[in-house]
Amino acid sequence: MVRCADRTIYTGIAKDLGRRVAEHNSGSGAKYTRGRAPVELVFAEDLNSHGEALRREYEIKQMSRARKLRLIEGFIAKG
Repeated sequence: MVRCADRTIYTGIAKDLGRRVAEHNSGSGAKYTRGRAPVELVFAEDLNSHGEALRREYEIKQMSRARKLRLIEGFIAKG
């Protein structure tokens, strides 16, 4: 997940997180993030397969904003 400049949260999957965040910040990433740069990586998980990543992305997208923020807080606390 990335936090956009307008404080919204964007969830997606990527094989190379650094490259994907750079794409979002350069304006060549997802349409949603193009007008909301810069973005900051705030949550990531390493999963075993593309299918597993897609399922987890869907699960996270179904969460409320409050629950996503708690997930992010736990990720940052683990540091």
